[in-house]
Amino acid sequence: LQELFSELCTCLAPASGSSTPAPQSEELKLAVVQALHTLLHAAHGDVILALYQPSTLPLLGFAVSLLLGLAEQEKAKQIKISALKCLQVLVLQCDCQEHRHLDEDEARQCGDLFASFLPGISITLSRVITGDIKQGHKPTVSAIRLFYLIVGLVMADEQLARIPKNREKLPVDQSRISELMVHRGPDWSKSTAEKLCLLLHKIVEFSSVHPHWKVRLELVELVHHLLRNCSRSLVDSFGHLLKALVGLVSDENSEVQSRCQEVLQGIAEQRIVAQSRALADVLSENLHSLATALPRLMNSQDDTGKVSTLSLLLGYLKLLGPKINIVLNSVSHLHRLSKALMQVLELDVTDVKIVEDRRWGCESTCGPSGSLQHAVQKGRCQKKYFRFFTEEKVFQLLQQVCRVLGYYGNLYLLVDHFMGLYGESGMYRKQAAMVLNELIAGAAGMGVDVLQEREVSPDVDDLKGSIVSILDEYTDQANWYLITSIDMEEISHEHSVQHPGLAAHPGGVCSSVLLPSPEPQVATRTMNSNIWQICIQLEGVGCFAAVLGKEFRLLLLSALYPVLEKAGDKTLLISETALGTLADMCEACSYDSVQCLINENSDYLVNGISLNLRQLAHQPHASQVLDTMLRHSDASLLPLVEDVIQDVLSALDQSYSHQASTFLRVLHSIMTALVQWFGSSCSEEQQRRQSAKGQSRAVSQGQQAVTKHEVEKFFLDYVRQKQIAEGNLPDTGDEEADEVPPLAKLEPDSSDTGEAPLPSHAQLAKDVMERCIHLLSDRNLRVRLKVLDVLELCVTVLHPHGNHLLPMAHRVWPALVTRLISDDPLAVLRAFKVLCTLAQKCGDFLRQRFSKDILAKLTSSLLSQAPASARAGPVYSHTLAFKLQLAVLQGLGSLCEKLDMGESDLNKVADACLIYLSAKQPAKLQEAAQSVFLHLMHMDPDSTWLLLNEVCCPHRYEPPHASLRPVRLSGMGRQRNEFTDNVLRLLERLRQWE
Repeated sequence: LQELFSELCTCLAPASGSSTPAPQSEELKLAVVQALHTLLHAAHGDVILALYQPSTLPLLGFAVSLLLGLAEQEKAKQIKISALKCLQVLVLQCDCQEHRHLDEDEARQCGDLFASFLPGISITLSRVITGDIKQGHKPTVSAIRLFYLIVGLVMADEQLARIPKNREKLPVDQSRISELMVHRGPDWSKSTAEKLCLLLHKIVEFSSVHPHWKVRLELVELVHHLLRNCSRSLVDSFGHLLKALVGLVSDENSEVQSRCQEVLQGIAEQRIVAQSRALADVLSENLHSLATALPRLMNSQDDTGKVSTLSLLLGYLKLLGPKINIVLNSVSHLHRLSKALMQVLELDVTDVKIVEDRRWGCESTCGPSGSLQHAVQKGRCQKKYFRFFTEEKVFQLLQQVCRVLGYYGNLYLLVDHFMGLYGESGMYRKQAAMVLNELIAGAAGMGVDVLQEREVSPDVDDLKGSIVSILDEYTDQANWYLITSIDMEEISHEHSVQHPGLAAHPGGVCSSVLLPSPEPQVATRTMNSNIWQICIQLEGVGCFAAVLGKEFRLLLLSALYPVLEKAGDKTLLISETALGTLADMCEACSYDSVQCLINENSDYLVNGISLNLRQLAHQPHASQVLDTMLRHSDASLLPLVEDVIQDVLSALDQSYSHQASTFLRVLHSIMTALVQWFGSSCSEEQQRRQSAKGQSRAVSQGQQAVTKHEVEKFFLDYVRQKQIAEGNLPDTGDEEADEVPPLAKLEPDSSDTGEAPLPSHAQLAKDVMERCIHLLSDRNLRVRLKVLDVLELCVTVLHPHGNHLLPMAHRVWPALVTRLISDDPLAVLRAFKVLCTLAQKCGDFLRQRFSKDILAKLTSSLLSQAPASARAGPVYSHTLAFKLQLAVLQGLGSLCEKLDMGESDLNKVADACLIYLSAKQPAKLQEAAQSVFLHLMHMDPDSTWLLLNEVCCPHRYEPPHASLRPVRLSGMGRQRNEFTDNVLRLLERLRQWE
């Protein structure tokens, strides 16, 4: 055996006698190592022990040096792993069951022998373990296993206890061998333990954060093996070993976590603690030291180090378990821990986007039902950005720390302490609120991972008492109504400037009309901080609801109204978080949806809104509650809020000069809800009218015969509509019934019953439209813009009720014309949108008025602005002038078609839009102009054909009909090449139609 062993080792040794491996091929090295491994396994009984005698110590040392050199220096992974496994067999610590197991005397003899190799083996293995991570996890796992096996053999407590204090004298012929042997006496044990402590600290620090879970699992086995076999000899290393376990008790891998918990449980039961101290004392002392150093560590470490530090803190808390109150009852410990959490959880409030992101009423109200679900999901998981870390894992560990504290700790003590921090300083308010939310969740056992169950669980009354005190603090006016934006509406209305004329001049002052620039009194950082504080408090309300379940219904009277206020907030982050809170409240209180939650609690909500609307100057958020209720409910809510809406209208009549903007925001919410609830009936009526109009057009083209009764009915309806428009409403009597015998036959009781009363929603729309007519000429531009938005919604709701819509349109027309032809460009844009809606709903009623009052101004404005847009650069598309031109061109074609304009008016429109077909115009304006001509082709194809054909190439296309009146434009011949592409495209479309 010795001869074969020596020959194989010589194959790896250089000729010079150096202990480093020879520069042989990797295949030879691997084969020799495997041969050594097989040779050692093949030796049984006393034969193998013949190799482990003092006389063979030089040969063993030579082999150990060669194998360690291969393990450290070779780059081939397989050679490294084979060398480490061979070395493990060489030190008689093989994993296989067939290998010889040593008895006590044999183990002591081998321990004395291997003690000489311990420094070299331990140092080299520590370098392998903490080497380049690119070597893979297998060499690291093998090196850790070999490290704790050799250390556990040489430093075993049982062996060292039987070692005599003085060295035994060997025979004279073995005197040189005795110099190589080590006497494992007390002095040597103490010195070696100190050196091993340094190596263990290095190994633990590296392996506990290794990305591969098998390395971390092997580290747990190292701690378990050494604490079981060397708890007295390695007493100074106990802190490092315990730190490794505690840090891995919350590992992300389930196998590492479960094995770590088993080992910790065994340590707690066996009381294997340095200097016979209780485990709780050691843990509390380490916890206090860690809490003291936590802010410094979180400020200096990278995210990987922070994960390791917080895992250690969490492990200490879990290991303490119910004894955690020993720490919390110490003022010094609690103060250190809480202040550390306050500093670590500090938010980064420098992001301007948090303040900039706004919720626009039309988007969140008129969106699809899926948008609510998206907002709810987004509100439930708002990502926070912290000052001292960016990794999400760090925040999850901090959450677990707080929940474990709430699970084991005295809830009243913790809530009282952190509520004190909440009120102590604005610096700690957000962090304290986050901790309070997690404490309550932990006390309820929600999402908390522990090693052992607590002795006594808090009952519902204890939880409710703590929650009520926190809710009262959260919803206090000083903490709930914080400044989150610079509300421009609070600025004096004198900043609003009138700009007469329809045209918007690029680069003019109109772009700054709405942006007076007084010095902001609140910094963006402060507003950002306030936004996050409100969001954290809203998340807390949702958490409390989840904790109490149906018991939270008793707190809805105090919690629902404030949350609805924030759901209507203009800051996007706040409104989304509030929606998530509403969803949590629904789930906890067993409501099917937010709509059910609002409807079933609408009585007290409506009462609160009514009371606060009477004191709008002091309670300005009542409108937000009503807005949220309307956005997230259905038509069944309308009867409940009708009285509130009437209160709003009455209050607007009394204080329109001061509170018009706020009341208009409420009215916009109301009308948007009515459009959402009753929009289907409006659209059905619109489709019916469009189909009737299409049929009448088909009749005019001779495609369908016209009966006598239809002609008679058409003229009677026309006369009646004209009388209504002029305000002359005839009474329904027998004479009219006689004039329309077909209608009398279809509705025999119409003369008796009279006209049907307006539905409640239509009556509300009519009442709101009355106020819009009076406010449409308000001197404040913001008010005028809001009035125009509300007016458009009123027209949509009143559309099916033409007998009421047409007189209202007659009354609103003069003020609307003023907005269109002599107002700020922003107001012109909104007014044109209202005009398009009116044309769609009223149709023929506006034809003459539009032609007389607006068309000339509209076309002249387009013609005057065309040269400016043709010369402008790419920046022009961002100006208000461009947006106005684009809106007019995009809506003008459909407007002419809806109003069924005559040929002369169509020629004016064509003349004004023709120049926008030029290639010099911006691409979007060209496309919009093409859409106008497509509509004109649909209405008057012959004239449009001649106009476009004359501009482009007079001889290329033949007119589709023989008798056409030619249309010519003077001065266009020189610019034909600019229009060719656009006009040819339109002519191709017309040819396809023909």
